Amino acid sequence: MEWIETNSPEETFAVGRELGCSAQPGEIYTLNGELGVGKTVFTQGFAAGLGITEHVNSPTFTIVQIYEKGRLPFYHFDVYRIGDIEEMEEIGYEDYFYGNGICMIEWAELIEELIPPDARHITIEKDLEKGFDHRKIVIRK
Repeated sequence: MEWIETNSPEETFAVGRELGCSAQPGEIYTLNGELGVGKTVFTQGFAAGLGITEHVNSPTFTIVQIYEKGRLPFYHFDVYRIGDIEEMEEIGYEDYFYGNGICMIEWAELIEELIPPDARHITIEKDLEKGFDHRKIVIRK
Protein backbone atom coordinates (compact mmCIF):
# COMPACT_ATOMS: atom_id res chain seq x y z
CA MET A 1 0.00 0.00 0.00
CA GLU A 2 1.19 3.48 -0.76
CA TRP A 3 -0.36 6.85 -0.10
CA ILE A 4 0.15 10.35 -1.38
CA GLU A 5 -1.06 13.64 0.05
CA THR A 6 -2.18 16.47 -2.22
CA ASN A 7 -3.17 20.04 -1.42
CA SER A 8 -4.93 21.21 -4.58
CA PRO A 9 -7.06 19.83 -7.41
CA GLU A 10 -4.04 20.31 -9.70
CA GLU A 11 -1.93 18.03 -7.49
CA THR A 12 -4.71 15.42 -7.37
CA PHE A 13 -4.90 15.59 -11.19
CA ALA A 14 -1.11 15.14 -11.39
CA VAL A 15 -1.21 11.99 -9.21
CA GLY A 16 -3.90 10.54 -11.48
CA ARG A 17 -1.88 11.47 -14.59
CA GLU A 18 1.24 9.76 -13.23
CA LEU A 19 -0.71 6.57 -12.57
CA GLY A 20 -2.31 6.74 -16.02
CA CYS A 21 1.12 7.09 -17.65
CA SER A 22 2.20 3.76 -16.13
CA ALA A 23 -1.10 1.88 -16.61
CA GLN A 24 -0.89 -1.40 -18.53
CA PRO A 25 -3.44 -3.18 -20.75
CA GLY A 26 -6.08 -5.13 -18.85
CA GLU A 27 -5.67 -3.33 -15.53
CA ILE A 28 -8.68 -2.57 -13.36
CA TYR A 29 -8.75 0.22 -10.79
CA THR A 30 -11.46 0.82 -8.21
CA LEU A 31 -11.96 4.39 -7.03
CA ASN A 32 -13.68 5.12 -3.75
CA GLY A 33 -14.32 8.24 -1.74
CA GLU A 34 -17.11 10.48 -0.57
CA LEU A 35 -19.00 12.76 -2.94
CA GLY A 36 -16.93 15.83 -3.76
CA VAL A 37 -13.60 14.33 -2.70
CA GLY A 38 -12.00 14.63 -6.17
CA LYS A 39 -12.66 11.29 -7.88
CA THR A 40 -13.50 13.00 -11.18
CA VAL A 41 -10.41 15.25 -11.03
CA PHE A 42 -8.25 12.20 -10.31
CA THR A 43 -9.87 10.31 -13.21
CA GLN A 44 -9.35 13.25 -15.57
CA GLY A 45 -5.66 13.16 -14.68
CA PHE A 46 -5.55 9.39 -15.18
CA ALA A 47 -7.12 9.80 -18.64
CA ALA A 48 -4.59 12.52 -19.49
CA GLY A 49 -1.85 10.05 -18.55
CA LEU A 50 -3.32 7.67 -21.12
CA GLY A 51 -3.12 10.41 -23.75
CA ILE A 52 -6.87 11.07 -23.84
CA THR A 53 -7.54 14.68 -24.81
CA GLU A 54 -11.35 14.67 -24.86
CA HIS A 55 -13.29 15.94 -21.84
CA VAL A 56 -13.75 13.30 -19.13
CA ASN A 57 -16.67 13.55 -16.74
CA SER A 58 -18.41 11.19 -14.37
CA PRO A 59 -20.71 8.72 -16.20
CA THR A 60 -23.29 8.82 -13.39
CA PHE A 61 -26.32 8.33 -15.63
CA THR A 62 -24.75 6.13 -18.31
CA ILE A 63 -22.81 3.72 -16.05
CA VAL A 64 -19.83 3.61 -18.43
CA GLN A 65 -18.07 6.18 -20.60
CA ILE A 66 -15.76 4.85 -23.29
CA TYR A 67 -12.65 6.72 -24.44
CA GLU A 68 -10.69 5.14 -27.28
CA LYS A 69 -8.41 7.92 -28.48
CA GLY A 70 -5.55 7.40 -26.03
CA ARG A 71 -2.70 4.90 -25.99
CA LEU A 72 -5.14 2.35 -24.51
CA PRO A 73 -8.94 2.20 -24.44
CA PHE A 74 -10.25 3.66 -21.18
CA TYR A 75 -13.54 2.55 -19.63
CA HIS A 76 -14.77 4.82 -16.86
CA PHE A 77 -17.55 3.25 -14.79
CA ASP A 78 -19.74 4.93 -12.18
CA VAL A 79 -21.87 2.21 -10.62
CA TYR A 80 -23.47 4.42 -7.94
CA ARG A 81 -26.91 4.00 -9.52
CA ILE A 82 -26.66 0.24 -10.21
CA GLY A 83 -29.76 -1.46 -8.85
CA ASP A 84 -28.39 -4.98 -9.05
CA ILE A 85 -25.59 -7.00 -10.62
CA GLU A 86 -27.77 -7.96 -13.60
CA GLU A 87 -27.45 -4.38 -14.87
CA MET A 88 -23.70 -4.90 -15.15
CA GLU A 89 -24.30 -8.09 -17.10
CA GLU A 90 -26.70 -6.24 -19.42
CA ILE A 91 -24.01 -3.72 -20.38
CA GLY A 92 -21.50 -6.54 -20.98
CA TYR A 93 -19.08 -5.58 -18.22
CA GLU A 94 -16.91 -8.66 -18.87
CA ASP A 95 -15.90 -7.30 -22.28
CA TYR A 96 -14.49 -4.24 -20.52
CA PHE A 97 -13.09 -5.93 -17.40
CA TYR A 98 -11.28 -8.68 -19.32
CA GLY A 99 -10.26 -6.80 -22.46
CA ASN A 100 -7.07 -4.95 -23.31
CA GLY A 101 -8.22 -1.57 -22.07
CA ILE A 102 -8.10 0.05 -18.65
CA CYS A 103 -11.13 0.17 -16.32
CA MET A 104 -11.68 2.80 -13.63
CA ILE A 105 -14.69 1.92 -11.46
CA GLU A 106 -16.19 4.48 -9.11
CA TRP A 107 -18.28 3.14 -6.19
CA ALA A 108 -16.89 -0.35 -6.86
CA GLU A 109 -17.92 -1.58 -3.41
CA LEU A 110 -21.46 -1.81 -4.83
CA ILE A 111 -20.36 -4.54 -7.27
CA GLU A 112 -17.61 -6.03 -5.11
CA GLU A 113 -18.37 -9.60 -6.16
CA LEU A 114 -17.56 -8.73 -9.80
CA ILE A 115 -14.19 -7.09 -9.14
CA PRO A 116 -11.25 -9.35 -10.07
CA PRO A 117 -8.82 -10.12 -7.25
CA ASP A 118 -5.90 -8.43 -9.02
CA ALA A 119 -7.63 -5.03 -9.21
CA ARG A 120 -5.85 -2.02 -7.74
CA HIS A 121 -7.86 -0.08 -5.19
CA ILE A 122 -7.67 3.70 -4.85
CA THR A 123 -9.33 5.61 -2.03
CA ILE A 124 -9.39 9.39 -1.82
CA GLU A 125 -10.02 10.93 1.59
CA LYS A 126 -10.22 14.53 2.71
CA ASP A 127 -9.05 15.95 6.02
CA LEU A 128 -10.51 19.41 6.59
CA GLU A 129 -8.21 19.93 9.57
CA LYS A 130 -5.30 19.97 7.10
CA GLY A 131 -7.10 22.32 4.68
CA PHE A 132 -10.10 22.43 2.37
CA ASP A 133 -8.18 21.01 -0.61
CA HIS A 134 -6.07 18.48 1.32
CA ARG A 135 -6.49 14.90 0.06
CA LYS A 136 -4.93 11.58 1.01
CA ILE A 137 -4.83 9.18 -1.93
CA VAL A 138 -4.32 5.55 -0.88
CA ILE A 139 -3.37 2.98 -3.53
CA ARG A 140 -3.60 -0.74 -2.67
CA LYS A 141 -2.92 -3.77 -4.85
